[in-house]
Amino acid sequence: MDVTKIKNPRFLKNMSTKQLIELSADIRKFLIEKLSKTGGHIGPNLGVVELTIALHKVFDSPKDKLIWDVGHQSYVHKILTGRASEFDTLRQYKGLSGFPKRSESEHDVWETGHSSTSLSAAMGMAIARDLKGTDEYIVPIIGDGALTGGMALEALNHIGHEKKDIIVVLNDNEMSIAPNVGALHSVLGRLRTAGKYQWVKDELELLLKRIPAVGGKLAAMAERIKDSLKYLLVSGVFFEELGFTYLGPVDGHNFDDLFENLHYAKKIKGPVLLHVITKKGKGYSPAENDKVGVWHGTGPYKIETGDFLKPVDAAPSWSELVSETVRKLARTDKRIVAITPAMPVGSKLEGFASEFPERMFDVGIAEQHATTLAAGLAAQGMKPFLAIYSTFLQRAYDQVVHDVCRQNLNVFFAIDRAGLVGADGETHQGVFDIAFLRHIPNLVIMMPKDENEGQHMVYTAIQYDDGPIALRFPRGNGLGVKLDEELKKIPIGTWEVLREGRDLAILTFGTMISMALEAAEKLAKENISVKVVNARFIKPMDEEMLHDLLESNIPILTIEEAVLQGGFGSAVLEFAHDHGYHQTVINRMGIPDRFIEHGSVKELLKEIGLTTAHIIDRVKTMIPRKQKRA
Repeated sequence: MDVTKIKNPRFLKNMSTKQLIELSADIRKFLIEKLSKTGGHIGPNLGVVELTIALHKVFDSPKDKLIWDVGHQSYVHKILTGRASEFDTLRQYKGLSGFPKRSESEHDVWETGHSSTSLSAAMGMAIARDLKGTDEYIVPIIGDGALTGGMALEALNHIGHEKKDIIVVLNDNEMSIAPNVGALHSVLGRLRTAGKYQWVKDELELLLKRIPAVGGKLAAMAERIKDSLKYLLVSGVFFEELGFTYLGPVDGHNFDDLFENLHYAKKIKGPVLLHVITKKGKGYSPAENDKVGVWHGTGPYKIETGDFLKPVDAAPSWSELVSETVRKLARTDKRIVAITPAMPVGSKLEGFASEFPERMFDVGIAEQHATTLAAGLAAQGMKPFLAIYSTFLQRAYDQVVHDVCRQNLNVFFAIDRAGLVGADGETHQGVFDIAFLRHIPNLVIMMPKDENEGQHMVYTAIQYDDGPIALRFPRGNGLGVKLDEELKKIPIGTWEVLREGRDLAILTFGTMISMALEAAEKLAKENISVKVVNARFIKPMDEEMLHDLLESNIPILTIEEAVLQGGFGSAVLEFAHDHGYHQTVINRMGIPDRFIEHGSVKELLKEIGLTTAHIIDRVKTMIPRKQKRA
């Protein structure tokens, strides 16, 4: 079947199981071919082909609400709802989003880029349905990894308590991004081996009812026997104790089993949890055999071999530089402990985990717990290294404020993917962390200009004993600079002048340094002398240098690959105001007050006006002609 001809999922209603099996093969072939060119979340989507088809056959989207958690497993849903013809643009600038997008389709009823939100959203939709008196089904589809998130557990508790009619589909592939961890994952493991628990329990109930109650004793025992059965079959029966009717486990690649259980779930009053077992990467051997999460989300690859298409002789990634520097320091400092919320592969912590398994903790998708865990370790004199993406750190804001910074505990936050990340789009752009961290007392925030300064900042963070410290670094590879053999401490709150100038000063850091230097070089050819300062400490700032700059009364331009509201430029303006420097011209360049969608970082920077050409234009507007010097 040519899947690009699909307009909506209604055609599924009249298809036979044989035709659906053929459609599944066509969809898998389509995904493997398209994602080999664009990259994307291939593993999760190959695993949910049959499940997605079954859901759209049994339910009536968009009347019935299918809520995908996490949204990276929604590609098949996009195909069945008429977007296959756009897959050449997947995750490309102005193209199809890699996550559910309400503006893309009426079938995308909820946007998910972070995990564990679907159940709370489903509860809200169910309450709204009941208040309005409508009859749609609410069907969140959540992975076993996302179910470890605290928010998901809070929602399960509320749904079970209120007894709302919600059908939760638990897509259990034993992995989220990396292999899942935790006691709840172990519960699911026992459930997988329990067989069709619900059917056995129902059959026993019928059997007991047929046996005459001798003296009433057997009748009295019947309910206790039936309730005890669940503890014999399934250790704990976690979901039933929360108030759900548990169905499964079900083979997520078997249409007959899926249809039987989905139709049964529709008849049950109150919350239902359908436990579906799927195989991540199914149908493509490199992804299917992946045990560590490499094929969760990829760039382009060769279909025949599964080899990733990477730049030749690329410099090491920033994640690798940071984690390997920590690993080296951990060999002589036994206080160092690494923590990650389900991102050991993305944060390049495999080497640390292999060498120091007793000091490596993957806590699953639980950013709040990861942060307070780090605080507890720090309270006992350890050196916790928390590797966490900027966009995921947002989820632990209260823990950063209340548990870490308020107690002034020595936690090392390694903030990965800081700045624009590109193809994953607005849910993953790491552009808010400066604004939501800068105002918190006791916290040091820094960002290096290159890998060499980066490794020295890692060393500085480990040596720092006066409270929490955060190192921001971008997604992708470094610049390929030579690394010093000996690590050294960088004095906290010190900046460095990279280029002298007399007409204007650019204050910037991280990824914007090279752009500022290039602009200064080009401006010099027009007799405009620009000083470029590596403002590597965002907090505390180099107040001595700031006083010198402001007293000289030359214009100042701040540049940051982060939001302007509450950002680094705001900090410079606040300093000038607080110290009475009211005459100095201060301009800011950064990310405007809107969410930035997906596309390459280069395309996005051009869209928002953060390029060398834009810097040059801004500098020229800030310097009157008569002030330009040879």
